[in-house]
Parts: sequence; structure tokens; C-alpha cells
Amino acid sequence: MKVVSVVLLLLLLPFSAFADDEVPAEIDYLLRSIGNSDCTFIRNGERHDSRAAEDHLRMKYGRAKRYASTSEKFIERLASNSSLSKKLYYIECAGEEKVPSGDWLMERLGEYRSLSKSKSTTGNAVSQ
Repeated sequence: MKVVSVVLLLLLLPFSAFADDEVPAEIDYLLRSIGNSDCTFIRNGERHDSRAAEDHLRMKYGRAKRYASTSEKFIERLASNSSLSKKLYYIECAGEEKVPSGDWLMERLGEYRSLSKSKSTTGNAVSQ
């Protein structure tokens, strides 16, 4: 029985290792997308520049990454609302209406994954 368990573990290891490597790359992309966006981040009714927003969400991820095992969970659990007040976060870009940060980040995640697929066929890496 122990031999079967060890073999099963070894078979699953490459898949879990790949998934763990991919999530931080996606989350880093999302964080850099906010920081490089020049958009305004609205948190608990206060406006913050994009760099401060990236810094805040990096801090939050660093403290609570155990709740963000996927990029979607990062967006849902850490990057969409205040952990204390439960108020939604918003992102407002020049010439556009403010949107919930979760919606904005899900769009960026979709773009990242589309770019990753197209870049993987050409051998280039995705960068922000």
C-alpha cells in the first residue's frame, strides 16, 4: 500500500508543481498591471495612485496568500474588497467609468492567459 501511495504522489507531483509555478506568475502580472496602469485605485472611499494600489495588494497577498491558491481566488478573496470593512475596491482609469477591481483584474487575467497561449506557440514569454 505504501508503494502505491508513493507512486501516486510522484505521478501527481509534476502537475502540482506546474500549477504552483503558474499562479504566482499570474498574480505578479496582475499586480504589475495595476501598478503600471496609471489608474486610480479606490479603497474604502479613498483614492490611491496605481503604485500605492500595487504595494497595498502585494502586502495583502504576502500576508494572506494561503487564501489565494489560484489567481481567481486571489482576485475574489484579496483584491476585490477590504478585509476589514468589506467595501468593494474600484479602479478608475482616465476617460472610463470606475469598475470593481475584481472585474478589472479578471479582464487582465483573461488577457494574460490569452497572451500566454499565443506566446507559448511562438516561444516568447509574457511580460508587462
